[in-house]
Amino acid sequence: MLVASAVCPCPPLLVPEVAAGAAPELDAARAACTDALGVLAAARPDLLVVVGTAGQGEHGPYPQGTRGTFRGFGVDLDVRLGPAGPSVPERELPTSLAVAAWLLERTGWADAPIEGLGVPDTLEPEQCAATGRELAGRAGRVALLVMGDGSACRTLKAPGYLDERAAPFDAEVARALAAADAAALRALDPGLARELKAAGRAPWQILAGAAEHTGLTGSLLYEDAPYGVGYLVATWS
Repeated sequence: MLVASAVCPCPPLLVPEVAAGAAPELDAARAACTDALGVLAAARPDLLVVVGTAGQGEHGPYPQGTRGTFRGFGVDLDVRLGPAGPSVPERELPTSLAVAAWLLERTGWADAPIEGLGVPDTLEPEQCAATGRELAGRAGRVALLVMGDGSACRTLKAPGYLDERAAPFDAEVARALAAADAAALRALDPGLARELKAAGRAPWQILAGAAEHTGLTGSLLYEDAPYGVGYLVATWS
């Protein structure tokens, strides 16, 4: 069953080498992510599953030891999802899972085996819930690291330009995460999320499915919209 979850944003800019001169702007977000991973470690899980959205051809499971890279962002930096396994996986991590791998390496995660799952941002809520329930049953004590950004339409300079619906959308997600309100996450509208370029919708709804009947409590550690994109860090434990 699910014993803990951390929700983190997944912009490549979270990695200081990618952000370069702008790196200090996300120091508070990085610190919150570190604290969130500490909550996962304290839960003593038997398995950590990292969930994030992925592009076409990147969907599906990623075993421990899968490598990722930020070379596509002009940085000579590679990461790996936990210790190397007996075989070398053929596929590289999608960006969301590569950011997660960087966070786990940064904090020295060694508390449980790791698996990754890349999902399409079009995954329907019912499928998300079913996926979450399946992940929660993978081990006696399962932890989830849920990677996803909020809306990308908070300001005129945001990737999706300004949309007046973006701030209320992000505020409802923040409230649901703070309250560990799985029903509210399940109720998020996939169409609206897509219009607002909120890539975290499917991973959040997977968390909602995994958390059914667990009685976990939530804590919101960070909420801001640098660059016009909603970034949230939360824990359920």
